[in-house]
Amino acid sequence: MEYVEPSLGIVNCIQAPVCECLQYHRKLKDYVKNFRRIRAELTSKMEDIELRLESEHRHLWKAPRKEVENWLKNVKEMIGEAEDVEKKVNKGRYLLRACLGKLVDEKTQELQKILDKAPSVSDSLVIDDPTVGLRLSTSELIGEKVVRGQIWSCLTQKEEVSKIGVWGMGGVGKTTIMKHIYNDLLEEKRFDKVIWVTVAKELNIEKLQDDIASALKEGLPERGDKVIRAGQLLGMLEKAKKHVLILDDVWDKISLEDVGIPEPTSSNGCKLVLTTRKEEVCKFLGCDEVIKVKPLSDEEALASFLHKVGPKVSQSPTLQSTLRLVVKECAGLPLTIVVVAGTLKGVDDPHIWNNALNELKQRIGEVEGMEAEVIERLKFSFDHLKDEKVKHCFLYCALYPEDFEIEKDELIQCWIDEGFIDEMDTRQQMMDKGRAILKKLEDNCLLENAYDGFHECVKMHDAVRDMALSITSRKPRYMAKAGMNLKQLPYEEEWTADIEKVSVMGNSISEIPIHLSLAKCRLLTTLLLQENPIQSIADPFFSNMPCLSVLNLSGTLIECLPDSISELKNLTALLLKRCYRLSYLPSLSKLQKLKKLDLSHSGIKEVPEGMEMLVSLTYLDLYAMSLEEVPSGLLPKLSHGNGQPYTYAPPSLTIWSRREWWESLEWDHPNFKNVLHPFLW
Repeated sequence: MEYVEPSLGIVNCIQAPVCECLQYHRKLKDYVKNFRRIRAELTSKMEDIELRLESEHRHLWKAPRKEVENWLKNVKEMIGEAEDVEKKVNKGRYLLRACLGKLVDEKTQELQKILDKAPSVSDSLVIDDPTVGLRLSTSELIGEKVVRGQIWSCLTQKEEVSKIGVWGMGGVGKTTIMKHIYNDLLEEKRFDKVIWVTVAKELNIEKLQDDIASALKEGLPERGDKVIRAGQLLGMLEKAKKHVLILDDVWDKISLEDVGIPEPTSSNGCKLVLTTRKEEVCKFLGCDEVIKVKPLSDEEALASFLHKVGPKVSQSPTLQSTLRLVVKECAGLPLTIVVVAGTLKGVDDPHIWNNALNELKQRIGEVEGMEAEVIERLKFSFDHLKDEKVKHCFLYCALYPEDFEIEKDELIQCWIDEGFIDEMDTRQQMMDKGRAILKKLEDNCLLENAYDGFHECVKMHDAVRDMALSITSRKPRYMAKAGMNLKQLPYEEEWTADIEKVSVMGNSISEIPIHLSLAKCRLLTTLLLQENPIQSIADPFFSNMPCLSVLNLSGTLIECLPDSISELKNLTALLLKRCYRLSYLPSLSKLQKLKKLDLSHSGIKEVPEGMEMLVSLTYLDLYAMSLEEVPSGLLPKLSHGNGQPYTYAPPSLTIWSRREWWESLEWDHPNFKNVLHPFLW
């Protein structure tokens, strides 16, 4: 068989004219060079379009056009085929040069054709039909048919009802009911526009205005007079004609006038629906109809619990009496029912059920107030996660903004960076382990499945996030202020001495000034600053963070990093993805514990000084179009510990970079290059 494929290749090649064969034979290198150039252009174009689509969806909820989806699918298939061609070229023999040249030339022409069909910068990548919105992912609706019918009637039949207040305690199912109604409204198209906005727990009028404008596929000026911004939003909503505005999870009293929300009336046909835990919020807004979502009846609660806990338990006669008592402790709250049932699913040992019942009773007896009781019931599921690292994986999700859809693969990468997933032979094995952890958290109903239009995601129910934050308010100590439209970092007194992780991702912070001194943060291990318009960081900022392990500045406007970065000797992950303006990094030579360096889509033109000293590196992303040169001796140095060659193969190093550079490398040990895992373009 070893000679069959070469023989067939020669036969195919002979069929071509002799002059063509000679051309392919003599100029194989030129054909390969052109092939790699076109493939690189196509890959870059695909990346750019995916980034544009992701941005459109994140900010404006726009869905990609079908032809764009098909083009991306074809590109990915074509790039896979190109990889196969590359492998054949690398394994090719001298006698097959003409055949390889022909194969490369044909594949180059195919790549060029699909590149020519790429959407241009001026083309719309998304669906702009104003009557079409993205359906919201939601869980199965348990009971609540009467309440759902009441709300639907107010929206579609009662013209005199313009403002509807839906209230009830956390976890009772308000948001789930409204998500189902939102999706139904999209289907029926009774209104010109259906708008869904989640209101942050700590009300920020400016952020609320921005979120409503984004849902309308519009934008407001970042800085402007509050009255003018409200007037602009008012005009946008009036232009939306007959619409439904759903404000989910409202905690405080809101002035519609201050926000810029027009008063809905029977004459304009608009409707406003809000969900809240407080009846007084409904009354303050003058809701025409106030609907309370009550806990499930005993029969509904039991049916829901039995459905979730599985037949092994539901059909066991020895468990029935204890099971009913456990259901009673769930207080008819759908969220608590699915979480507790998920924890006990498939468990048929009566002793474990008795212990679970005692635990729930004890927890609830130790706190006062309905909200505190909900948190304690949810903690029951958290405490039954046996693996401490799985618990840390769950708590980490609370560092994201409220109601945020977290991309699964991105989350697992973060868990790896944090050391929550033990090191394995390959990064793919670690990603697989992460998927198994996600499955466990989903099965326990601590995380919900979601889809953002492009990626598989998970999200936290707001009551589950409240539970996680109540845990991280003590130990491990987190400060989570993500997605709150902050203009500056939290005040110094909030950075307590025992704080371990801080997230201010997704805010509006533009600089970190020199007067901010964080001398107390000597236990800080994680600092998440990504997705802020940060342009500058004062040099001393990182000077008093000796334990800092993970620093994420991705998606910022930073141009150069302060020299104090060089002193972070315990740093294991430095993430600078999509820092388009970044042009300078100080020396990295002292960061010898650094395992991951992500410079993808940054503005760097040359690799940072001292990279050859990063002997612990296992992940390097140099996928930056601006990068002009990578020293050919860099990776061989990285594969030696302290200048000494490894006795065995070097640690796995995942690399994203230019193919030409990779192939120019020379290796002291013949096995080194085979062990590493390059992703080349």
